[in-house]
Amino acid sequence: MESLGDLLKAMPGGRNIRQHADKLMADLLADPLVAKLRAKYPELDESTIRLNMNRVYQCTQEYRNCSNCQGLDQCPNDFEGHYTELSCETVGGLVQLTDRKVTCKKLIARQSEDRIRSRIRSFYMDERALSHGYSVDEIFSRDAERMKSVLQVISYIDRTKEEGLQPEGLYLSGSFGTGKTFLMCYMLHELAKTGLTGAIVYMPEFVEDMKTLMLEQGKVKETVDMLKETDLLIFDDIGAENLNPWVRDHVLGAILNYRMNRKPTFYTSNYSLDDIEQHFSFTNKDGDDEHRGQRLMDRIRHYVQPVHVTGHNKRGRSK
Repeated sequence: MESLGDLLKAMPGGRNIRQHADKLMADLLADPLVAKLRAKYPELDESTIRLNMNRVYQCTQEYRNCSNCQGLDQCPNDFEGHYTELSCETVGGLVQLTDRKVTCKKLIARQSEDRIRSRIRSFYMDERALSHGYSVDEIFSRDAERMKSVLQVISYIDRTKEEGLQPEGLYLSGSFGTGKTFLMCYMLHELAKTGLTGAIVYMPEFVEDMKTLMLEQGKVKETVDMLKETDLLIFDDIGAENLNPWVRDHVLGAILNYRMNRKPTFYTSNYSLDDIEQHFSFTNKDGDDEHRGQRLMDRIRHYVQPVHVTGHNKRGRSK
């Protein structure tokens, strides 16, 4: 931002500098913002303003920049996302003008949003699903057909805000593209505002990654421990993965065994609870194994509230 000193340097030399300085002083005294400042601090006289012309000029310019804000990325103020605030006090009979930098509302909102996002981790997810922000109006208006499921998710969010972590999670099932992941990201975003941590895991890629790490137990343990401890855990698109017995029993099973009765786990799937049990009962290596599939389902079925999400396929649409 151009300072008062820059303006004076750009002017011709000699007596004209004093004349221009007097003109700038007169403009400041006539400025409604300065008049408002003097009304707040009656002791602020013209001599004090003249001694602090640069501060007063900067304050008026930054105030107008903020009034016509084009967004943080285009902030012209010297300190992005901040403006100068002036105050006045009398010390030992002398009037002193002091300034301080104040964080603007847009930067406060961005910092708050950054803190919210820092509480959420994603594995193999498109970050745009978590970064674009959400509104209640958007959640309700996206598709009237899924209103019942939306109300169930919002009711769960409100209950968690009032009572803290719930003993049960949610199991969102439904056709492709009906917004199951969108609703879970919305839930994460809302509950992260309360200080809860969360993680969302895209199951097909997560399972393949775990298979490649079978011999690197340190990395596997680090990931498993994190997923055990996060407040809110979402397994996205469960049932679309190509399970093997080790991932099913020693990764997924270990996580769910730890979390049941401790912290809620959430799922999105194109399969119902009954269908997903059949999926868990079959692996490419061992074929059918109903006992192990049922064992895993015991750690899911009894710790979720089923939510059936209906509506139109929104993939490829802007909303």
